[in-house]
Amino acid sequence: MDDTRRKDVPGVGRYGGPAGGWGALQAVARAIRGQMGTGRNAIMLMRVNQPDGFDCPGCAWPDPRHGSSFEFCENGAKAVAWEATSHRTTPGFFAAHTVTELFRMTDHELEDEGRLTHPMAYDAATDRYVPIEWEDAMSRIGEALRALPHPDAAEFYTSGRASNEAAFLYQLFAREFGTNNFPDCSNMCHEATSVGMPESIGVGKGTVTLEDFDHCDAIFCFGHNPGTNHPRMLATLRAASRRGAQIIVVNPLRERGLERFTSPQSPAEMSLGLSTPIATQYVQPRIGGDAAVIKGMMKALLEADREARAGLLPPVIDQAFIDGHTTGYDGLVANLDDTAWPDIEAASGLTQQSIEETARIYADAKAAIFCYGMGITQHRQGTANVHQLCNLLLMRGNIGRAGAGICPLRGHSNVQGDRTVGITEIPSDAFLDRMEATFGTAMPRRRGHNAVETMQAMLAGESRALIALGGNLPVAMPDPELCHAAMRKLDLSVHIATKLNRSHLLVGKQSFLLPCLGRTEIDMQETGPQSVTVEDSMSMVHASRGTLQPASDMLRSEPWIVAAMAKATLPGSKVDWDALTADYNRIRDLIERVFPDFKDYNARVSEPLGFRLPNAASARRWNTNSKRANFITMEGLGEMPARDHSGALMLATIRSHDQYNTTIYGYNDRYRGITDRRDVIFVNPSDLEALGLAHGDKVDVEAVSDRVGVPGNRVLRNVTAVAYEISRGSVAAYYPEANHLVALENFDPRSGTPSYKSVPVFLRACRAPHQ
Repeated sequence: MDDTRRKDVPGVGRYGGPAGGWGALQAVARAIRGQMGTGRNAIMLMRVNQPDGFDCPGCAWPDPRHGSSFEFCENGAKAVAWEATSHRTTPGFFAAHTVTELFRMTDHELEDEGRLTHPMAYDAATDRYVPIEWEDAMSRIGEALRALPHPDAAEFYTSGRASNEAAFLYQLFAREFGTNNFPDCSNMCHEATSVGMPESIGVGKGTVTLEDFDHCDAIFCFGHNPGTNHPRMLATLRAASRRGAQIIVVNPLRERGLERFTSPQSPAEMSLGLSTPIATQYVQPRIGGDAAVIKGMMKALLEADREARAGLLPPVIDQAFIDGHTTGYDGLVANLDDTAWPDIEAASGLTQQSIEETARIYADAKAAIFCYGMGITQHRQGTANVHQLCNLLLMRGNIGRAGAGICPLRGHSNVQGDRTVGITEIPSDAFLDRMEATFGTAMPRRRGHNAVETMQAMLAGESRALIALGGNLPVAMPDPELCHAAMRKLDLSVHIATKLNRSHLLVGKQSFLLPCLGRTEIDMQETGPQSVTVEDSMSMVHASRGTLQPASDMLRSEPWIVAAMAKATLPGSKVDWDALTADYNRIRDLIERVFPDFKDYNARVSEPLGFRLPNAASARRWNTNSKRANFITMEGLGEMPARDHSGALMLATIRSHDQYNTTIYGYNDRYRGITDRRDVIFVNPSDLEALGLAHGDKVDVEAVSDRVGVPGNRVLRNVTAVAYEISRGSVAAYYPEANHLVALENFDPRSGTPSYKSVPVFLRACRAPHQ
């Protein structure tokens, strides 16, 4: 990028090194020293992602079969240090601060206070949280839930951090209570996957295993940033690169983790200052141009196949697979023929030649894997984007064979497992039938609320209670002002958490903080120390066992807390909740009864790496309505705000490198050159020039109104424009601060996924200094 117009801007520089390397090790050391000290607690990092240890809460990348002593990454170490911190948020802290005072603290300051140590209840008279005994808290929660006008007035939110055991008990409790209202973190990230992939190939999970990455010829990375969001993936990409696999990146931003990586476990790279190149081709479409890129690749394949067949050369498209396993191909071909290259170029921001070069690499690969993240799903057409990726794979038969398949990259370490064991607002009849047969209780059949619908129902006064099993729901959601107001209207809010966050300060008539054990801590129950289980992005289920003493004697496990709430709320329940929390093997026995794929659950999970759940599409069995894989045609090419709003740019919200979802570890974003600040927006230099702006200028970011030409009132004020290697027409700002620009009604209508990564905005120079 041309630096001729750059000027010195406080906290904004250029990072010239690779991902990983000594910078990562130094960041790990700082995190450990700042949160845990240098004693024995730091040594427990050696138990992260080990067969006899605990699963890292930082991402869902699977564990290798031949692991090492250091199966954790920089951001995983930060996540563990953040949980295993020596800092404590005690009743004394709450006595010294009103909720109003706490709300003025930053998100980083709130969580940096440390681990919650006692159950707390909000006292409106003093505007403070005060200690409460567990029995009293449960009694009041149960009474409040029973006082609701009907079961659907309660919402049961789930964070992906919850274990299979906790999630299964949670959905059992809520369904016995009488509702399918299960907003969860999947609704905000990969719900487009959970809706789109089953329609295309019959499963809502990735079809690949970690071993497939050893046998592929090409890996396509669409809309994700492994250097920050799933750094352990970099070791897999490094190995693929070193053996000669092609790695093609399709991403609007230049991300260092997709360019080059120095493995901290490679003595040669570390001592000699070497790094391994990752991307062999890096293409940067405009934000929102993913569908156009994928359609262009399919059109290029179709044209290349016709040329090959006309010249009596080997075909490019796997017609035998298409004929034997799919339906809908003719409709896709007709749509591609009707789609003109100039329109594809305009929508994608790429040239026809660039797209054809990318398609050529795909055509030459005998086996290809598509990896994708929220750069694909968090759009109004997120579900359609997922359909198009499946279409492109199906054209060459790249699902259901070694070294090939689709790999949606989950964030939370068990967000996929929670869904597997029943956390869904749209349960199938077959699942509910098995629940009724197992527990002898009628289960609700009404569709429940997703995350957006939950907030809408709370705003309307239809939902009166929220039970939150982890997470930071109103902060993670779009439209924070509306979501904050919705929380304050509640009769009851209950937060099961390890640390204080802003959601806990949005108090209703009754609000409770229930402190729970973390992954790192020993879970001692009546029959002894317990293990829990989690499922990674590739359907591997394995055990997790904490090793640290709990941060407080008053902490309880998530399964215990859920069971205690259920007992207090459902006095006539047929479930022996005490027996289940005494021995988690009994919970797993029930999961096996309800979900036959968990056959021999307790025996198989005792294996060092656990077991893989069946994946029908991996075996080319298509559990779709047609019993075939479906080509699903998308009309159009996605959103193109510049055509409707002159001067508009498309904004995506992104994480910094010192961040995990809404948890802010610090204010640095090392790989993007940002230090000690988050009030920035990344802009292409040519766009800055066209707008009469320069690197370092203070700007206001205004969301485009839904009505063409009418200014909106969503403005992110007084942020610094940073010239960055991002595609023309695109800008990026940090989440959750930029959530203010995302309307609650701006979501994919098929999946309900909010459009955090396709927000049309205007950039304008600040008209006056802002205080």
